[in-house]
Amino acid sequence: MFKTIVRRVLIMLPQIFFVSILIFMLAQLMPGDPFYGNLNPNSDVATIERMRHAAGLDLPWYEQYVRWVVNVFHGDFGTSYTVNKGVAVSEIIGQRIWPTVSMGIIATILTYFFAMSQALISARNENKRIDKFLVVWNTLTSAVPSFVFYFVMMVLFVYVIPIFPSSGTGIDDTQGFFTNFFGNLYHAFLPALTIALFSTNSVFQYLRSNLLDQQAQDYVRTARAKGVQIKDVFRKHILRNAFLPIASGIGYSITGVLGGAMFAETVFGYPGLGALFVQALSGRDYTIITALMLLQGILSLFGGLLSDIISAWVDPRIRVK
Repeated sequence: MFKTIVRRVLIMLPQIFFVSILIFMLAQLMPGDPFYGNLNPNSDVATIERMRHAAGLDLPWYEQYVRWVVNVFHGDFGTSYTVNKGVAVSEIIGQRIWPTVSMGIIATILTYFFAMSQALISARNENKRIDKFLVVWNTLTSAVPSFVFYFVMMVLFVYVIPIFPSSGTGIDDTQGFFTNFFGNLYHAFLPALTIALFSTNSVFQYLRSNLLDQQAQDYVRTARAKGVQIKDVFRKHILRNAFLPIASGIGYSITGVLGGAMFAETVFGYPGLGALFVQALSGRDYTIITALMLLQGILSLFGGLLSDIISAWVDPRIRVK
Protein backbone atom coordinates (compact mmCIF):
# COMPACT_ATOMS: atom_id res chain seq x y z
CA MET A 1 0.00 0.00 0.00
CA PHE A 2 2.77 2.46 0.94
CA LYS A 3 4.65 1.82 -2.30
CA THR A 4 1.46 2.34 -4.26
CA ILE A 5 0.85 5.71 -2.60
CA VAL A 6 4.46 6.86 -3.15
CA ARG A 7 4.31 5.82 -6.82
CA ARG A 8 1.04 7.68 -7.35
CA VAL A 9 2.43 10.82 -5.67
CA LEU A 10 5.50 10.74 -7.93
CA ILE A 11 3.26 10.41 -10.99
CA MET A 12 1.30 13.44 -9.80
CA LEU A 13 4.34 15.76 -9.86
CA PRO A 14 4.57 16.13 -13.67
CA GLN A 15 0.78 16.27 -13.80
CA ILE A 16 0.79 19.25 -11.42
CA PHE A 17 3.44 20.90 -13.63
CA PHE A 18 1.32 20.58 -16.78
CA VAL A 19 -1.80 21.67 -14.90
CA SER A 20 0.00 24.81 -13.71
CA ILE A 21 1.01 25.71 -17.29
CA LEU A 22 -2.54 25.18 -18.56
CA ILE A 23 -4.05 27.26 -15.75
CA PHE A 24 -1.60 30.10 -16.25
CA MET A 25 -2.19 30.21 -20.01
CA LEU A 26 -5.98 30.20 -19.55
CA ALA A 27 -5.69 33.13 -17.14
CA GLN A 28 -3.52 34.96 -19.65
CA LEU A 29 -6.11 34.46 -22.39
CA MET A 30 -8.87 36.08 -20.34
CA PRO A 31 -10.03 39.36 -21.91
CA GLY A 32 -9.66 42.63 -20.07
CA ASP A 33 -7.29 43.85 -17.42
CA PRO A 34 -7.61 44.10 -13.62
CA PHE A 35 -6.55 47.76 -13.70
CA TYR A 36 -8.69 49.30 -16.41
CA GLY A 37 -12.00 48.86 -14.62
CA ASN A 38 -10.78 50.01 -11.19
CA LEU A 39 -9.18 53.36 -11.89
CA ASN A 40 -10.38 56.90 -12.14
CA PRO A 41 -11.88 57.46 -15.60
CA ASN A 42 -9.47 60.39 -16.01
CA SER A 43 -6.37 58.21 -15.46
CA ASP A 44 -4.05 58.34 -18.43
CA VAL A 45 -2.55 55.38 -20.26
CA ALA A 46 0.89 56.03 -18.77
CA THR A 47 -0.46 55.57 -15.24
CA ILE A 48 -2.06 52.27 -16.18
CA GLU A 49 1.12 51.07 -17.88
CA ARG A 50 3.20 51.93 -14.81
CA MET A 51 0.86 49.84 -12.67
CA ARG A 52 1.02 46.95 -15.15
CA HIS A 53 4.82 47.20 -15.15
CA ALA A 54 4.95 47.17 -11.34
CA ALA A 55 2.79 44.04 -11.35
CA GLY A 56 4.93 42.41 -14.05
CA LEU A 57 2.02 42.12 -16.48
CA ASP A 58 4.03 43.62 -19.34
CA LEU A 59 6.61 40.81 -19.29
CA PRO A 60 6.52 37.89 -21.78
CA TRP A 61 4.21 35.11 -20.63
CA TYR A 62 7.05 32.64 -19.93
CA GLU A 63 8.83 35.14 -17.65
CA GLN A 64 5.56 35.78 -15.83
CA TYR A 65 5.06 32.02 -15.48
CA VAL A 66 8.53 31.40 -14.05
CA ARG A 67 8.10 34.27 -11.60
CA TRP A 68 4.68 32.95 -10.59
CA VAL A 69 5.90 29.36 -10.08
CA VAL A 70 8.88 30.49 -7.98
CA ASN A 71 6.60 32.59 -5.80
CA VAL A 72 4.10 29.74 -5.45
CA PHE A 73 6.85 27.42 -4.21
CA HIS A 74 7.51 30.00 -1.49
CA GLY A 75 3.82 30.15 -0.62
CA ASP A 76 3.36 33.54 -2.27
CA PHE A 77 0.37 33.69 -4.64
CA GLY A 78 0.63 37.47 -4.99
CA THR A 79 -1.79 40.12 -3.81
CA SER A 80 -5.36 40.77 -4.83
CA TYR A 81 -5.97 43.41 -7.49
CA THR A 82 -9.71 43.98 -7.07
CA VAL A 83 -11.48 41.64 -4.62
CA ASN A 84 -9.52 42.78 -1.58
CA LYS A 85 -6.94 45.15 -3.01
CA GLY A 86 -3.43 44.81 -1.59
CA VAL A 87 -4.21 41.79 0.62
CA ALA A 88 -2.21 38.58 0.11
CA VAL A 89 -4.10 35.96 -1.89
CA SER A 90 -3.01 33.20 0.52
CA GLU A 91 -4.63 35.15 3.37
CA ILE A 92 -7.88 35.63 1.43
CA ILE A 93 -8.05 31.93 0.50
CA GLY A 94 -7.17 30.95 4.06
CA GLN A 95 -10.23 32.83 5.31
CA ARG A 96 -12.52 31.16 2.77
CA ILE A 97 -11.23 27.60 2.50
CA TRP A 98 -12.65 26.09 5.70
CA PRO A 99 -16.30 27.08 4.98
CA THR A 100 -16.09 25.45 1.53
CA VAL A 101 -14.28 22.35 2.81
CA SER A 102 -16.80 21.87 5.62
CA MET A 103 -19.71 22.29 3.22
CA GLY A 104 -18.10 19.85 0.77
CA ILE A 105 -17.57 17.20 3.44
CA ILE A 106 -21.17 17.52 4.67
CA ALA A 107 -22.53 17.39 1.11
CA THR A 108 -20.47 14.28 0.29
CA ILE A 109 -21.58 12.47 3.47
CA LEU A 110 -25.23 13.33 2.82
CA THR A 111 -24.99 12.34 -0.85
CA TYR A 112 -23.66 8.87 -0.09
CA PHE A 113 -26.00 8.40 2.88
CA PHE A 114 -29.07 9.23 0.78
CA ALA A 115 -27.86 7.27 -2.25
CA MET A 116 -26.81 4.13 -0.37
CA SER A 117 -29.90 3.94 1.84
CA GLN A 118 -32.26 4.51 -1.09
CA ALA A 119 -30.37 2.07 -3.34
CA LEU A 120 -30.54 -0.66 -0.67
CA ILE A 121 -34.27 -0.16 -0.15
CA SER A 122 -34.86 -0.04 -3.90
CA ALA A 123 -32.81 -3.16 -4.69
CA ARG A 124 -34.41 -5.17 -1.86
CA ASN A 125 -37.86 -4.22 -3.20
CA GLU A 126 -37.28 -4.43 -6.96
CA ASN A 127 -40.34 -3.49 -9.06
CA LYS A 128 -42.41 -2.75 -5.97
CA ARG A 129 -44.03 0.63 -5.29
CA ILE A 130 -41.20 1.91 -3.09
CA ASP A 131 -38.68 1.00 -5.78
CA LYS A 132 -40.63 2.82 -8.49
CA PHE A 133 -41.14 5.85 -6.22
CA LEU A 134 -37.40 6.16 -5.45
CA VAL A 135 -36.45 5.83 -9.12
CA VAL A 136 -38.97 8.51 -10.15
CA TRP A 137 -37.97 10.81 -7.26
CA ASN A 138 -34.25 10.67 -8.05
CA THR A 139 -34.94 11.19 -11.74
CA LEU A 140 -37.02 14.28 -10.99
CA THR A 141 -34.45 15.84 -8.66
CA SER A 142 -31.73 15.46 -11.30
CA ALA A 143 -33.98 16.65 -14.15
CA VAL A 144 -34.79 20.01 -12.54
CA PRO A 145 -32.19 22.69 -13.49
CA SER A 146 -29.76 23.28 -10.65
CA PHE A 147 -30.47 27.00 -10.31
CA VAL A 148 -34.22 26.33 -10.03
CA PHE A 149 -33.65 23.61 -7.43
CA TYR A 150 -31.30 25.85 -5.40
CA PHE A 151 -33.74 28.79 -5.42
CA VAL A 152 -36.66 26.56 -4.41
CA MET A 153 -34.69 25.20 -1.44
CA MET A 154 -33.60 28.74 -0.54
CA VAL A 155 -37.14 30.15 -0.57
CA LEU A 156 -38.65 27.11 1.17
CA PHE A 157 -36.23 26.76 4.10
CA VAL A 158 -35.16 30.37 4.58
CA TYR A 159 -38.35 32.37 4.00
CA VAL A 160 -41.41 30.08 3.97
CA ILE A 161 -40.13 27.81 6.76
CA PRO A 162 -37.37 29.94 8.33
CA ILE A 163 -35.18 27.16 9.66
CA PHE A 164 -31.82 28.21 8.22
CA PRO A 165 -30.05 31.58 7.83
CA SER A 166 -30.03 33.39 4.48
CA SER A 167 -26.29 34.12 4.38
CA GLY A 168 -22.98 33.97 6.22
CA THR A 169 -20.78 31.16 7.51
CA GLY A 170 -21.44 31.38 11.24
CA ILE A 171 -17.72 31.88 11.94
CA ASP A 172 -16.78 34.68 14.33
CA ASP A 173 -13.15 35.27 15.27
CA THR A 174 -14.20 36.51 18.70
CA GLN A 175 -15.87 33.18 19.57
CA GLY A 176 -14.38 29.87 20.66
CA PHE A 177 -13.76 26.76 18.57
CA PHE A 178 -16.96 24.88 19.42
CA THR A 179 -19.15 27.96 18.91
CA ASN A 180 -17.62 28.52 15.48
CA PHE A 181 -17.80 24.81 14.62
CA PHE A 182 -21.50 24.42 15.32
CA GLY A 183 -22.26 27.87 13.91
CA ASN A 184 -20.56 26.95 10.64
CA LEU A 185 -22.33 23.58 10.62
CA TYR A 186 -25.68 25.35 10.94
CA HIS A 187 -24.94 27.78 8.10
CA ALA A 188 -23.39 25.14 5.81
CA PHE A 189 -26.09 22.50 6.21
CA LEU A 190 -28.71 23.93 3.83
CA PRO A 191 -26.37 24.47 0.83
CA ALA A 192 -24.76 21.08 1.53
CA LEU A 193 -28.18 19.40 1.75
CA THR A 194 -29.24 21.02 -1.52
CA ILE A 195 -26.09 19.86 -3.32
CA ALA A 196 -26.56 16.37 -1.88
CA LEU A 197 -30.20 16.07 -2.98
CA PHE A 198 -29.28 17.26 -6.45
CA SER A 199 -26.28 14.92 -6.70
CA THR A 200 -27.79 11.76 -5.21
CA ASN A 201 -29.30 10.42 -8.44
CA SER A 202 -26.07 9.45 -10.21
CA VAL A 203 -24.75 7.49 -7.21
CA PHE A 204 -28.18 5.99 -6.53
CA GLN A 205 -28.67 4.71 -10.08
CA TYR A 206 -25.16 3.29 -10.27
CA LEU A 207 -25.33 1.55 -6.89
CA ARG A 208 -28.84 0.23 -7.52
CA SER A 209 -27.73 -1.28 -10.83
CA ASN A 210 -24.71 -2.88 -9.15
CA LEU A 211 -26.87 -4.33 -6.36
CA LEU A 212 -29.38 -5.77 -8.82
CA ASP A 213 -26.57 -7.21 -10.91
CA GLN A 214 -24.98 -8.86 -7.86
CA GLN A 215 -28.35 -10.27 -6.78
CA ALA A 216 -28.55 -12.13 -10.09
CA GLN A 217 -25.13 -13.79 -9.71
CA ASP A 218 -24.76 -17.55 -9.25
CA TYR A 219 -23.16 -17.28 -5.81
CA VAL A 220 -26.29 -15.55 -4.47
CA ARG A 221 -28.59 -18.25 -5.83
CA THR A 222 -26.28 -20.91 -4.39
CA ALA A 223 -26.28 -19.26 -0.96
CA ARG A 224 -30.06 -18.91 -1.02
CA ALA A 225 -30.42 -22.57 -2.04
CA LYS A 226 -28.35 -23.57 0.99
CA GLY A 227 -30.76 -21.70 3.26
CA VAL A 228 -28.69 -18.53 3.92
CA GLN A 229 -30.97 -15.59 4.66
CA ILE A 230 -30.99 -12.83 2.07
CA LYS A 231 -30.01 -10.19 4.66
CA ASP A 232 -26.84 -12.17 5.46
CA VAL A 233 -26.02 -12.54 1.76
CA PHE A 234 -26.49 -8.78 1.34
CA ARG A 235 -24.34 -7.90 4.33
CA LYS A 236 -21.45 -10.31 3.70
CA HIS A 237 -21.22 -10.47 -0.09
CA ILE A 238 -23.50 -8.30 -2.22
CA LEU A 239 -22.77 -5.01 -0.47
CA ARG A 240 -19.01 -5.42 -0.64
CA ASN A 241 -18.98 -6.32 -4.33
CA ALA A 242 -21.48 -3.62 -5.29
CA PHE A 243 -19.80 -0.90 -3.23
CA LEU A 244 -16.36 -1.25 -4.84
CA PRO A 245 -17.11 0.85 -7.96
CA ILE A 246 -18.80 3.48 -5.76
CA ALA A 247 -15.86 3.59 -3.31
CA SER A 248 -13.48 4.36 -6.15
CA GLY A 249 -15.38 7.58 -6.86
CA ILE A 250 -15.55 9.02 -3.34
CA GLY A 251 -12.33 11.00 -3.71
CA TYR A 252 -13.53 12.53 -6.97
CA SER A 253 -16.90 13.30 -5.37
CA ILE A 254 -15.31 15.38 -2.60
CA THR A 255 -13.21 17.48 -4.96
CA GLY A 256 -16.13 17.68 -7.39
CA VAL A 257 -18.28 19.26 -4.70
CA LEU A 258 -15.56 21.80 -3.96
CA GLY A 259 -15.33 22.69 -7.64
CA GLY A 260 -19.09 22.86 -8.13
CA ALA A 261 -19.84 25.01 -5.09
CA MET A 262 -19.77 28.26 -7.06
CA PHE A 263 -23.46 28.56 -7.78
CA ALA A 264 -24.60 27.11 -4.45
CA GLU A 265 -22.46 29.55 -2.47
CA THR A 266 -23.68 32.47 -4.56
CA VAL A 267 -27.37 31.56 -4.15
CA PHE A 268 -27.16 30.87 -0.41
CA GLY A 269 -24.88 33.83 0.37
CA TYR A 270 -22.24 31.47 1.70
CA PRO A 271 -18.85 33.21 1.36
CA GLY A 272 -16.55 30.32 0.46
CA LEU A 273 -14.10 29.65 -2.34
CA GLY A 274 -16.84 29.33 -4.96
CA ALA A 275 -18.21 32.79 -4.22
CA LEU A 276 -14.64 34.13 -4.14
CA PHE A 277 -13.98 32.69 -7.61
CA VAL A 278 -17.09 34.44 -8.97
CA GLN A 279 -15.90 37.73 -7.46
CA ALA A 280 -12.43 37.27 -8.92
CA LEU A 281 -13.83 36.50 -12.38
CA SER A 282 -16.05 39.58 -12.40
CA GLY A 283 -13.12 41.76 -11.31
CA ARG A 284 -10.53 39.96 -13.50
CA ASP A 285 -8.38 39.40 -10.42
CA TYR A 286 -5.76 37.17 -12.08
CA THR A 287 -3.84 36.32 -8.93
CA ILE A 288 -6.90 34.91 -7.16
CA ILE A 289 -8.17 33.17 -10.31
CA THR A 290 -4.88 31.36 -10.95
CA ALA A 291 -4.47 30.44 -7.27
CA LEU A 292 -7.98 28.97 -7.03
CA MET A 293 -7.69 27.10 -10.33
CA LEU A 294 -4.33 25.66 -9.28
CA LEU A 295 -5.81 24.64 -5.92
CA GLN A 296 -8.74 22.94 -7.64
CA GLY A 297 -6.40 21.14 -10.06
CA ILE A 298 -4.23 19.83 -7.23
CA LEU A 299 -7.29 18.80 -5.23
CA SER A 300 -8.62 16.89 -8.25
CA LEU A 301 -5.35 14.98 -8.52
CA PHE A 302 -5.42 14.21 -4.80
CA GLY A 303 -9.05 13.15 -5.21
CA GLY A 304 -7.87 10.53 -7.68
CA LEU A 305 -5.20 9.43 -5.22
CA LEU A 306 -7.78 9.19 -2.43
CA SER A 307 -10.06 7.11 -4.66
CA ASP A 308 -7.20 4.71 -5.45
CA ILE A 309 -6.39 4.35 -1.75
CA ILE A 310 -10.03 3.65 -0.87
CA SER A 311 -10.34 1.13 -3.71
CA ALA A 312 -7.17 -0.68 -2.61
CA TRP A 313 -8.39 -0.73 0.98
CA VAL A 314 -11.80 -2.15 0.01
CA ASP A 315 -10.33 -4.74 -2.40
CA PRO A 316 -6.57 -5.52 -2.02
CA ARG A 317 -6.65 -7.40 -5.37
CA ILE A 318 -6.60 -4.14 -7.32
CA ARG A 319 -3.47 -2.73 -5.69
CA VAL A 320 -0.82 -1.70 -8.17
CA LYS A 321 2.11 -4.14 -8.24
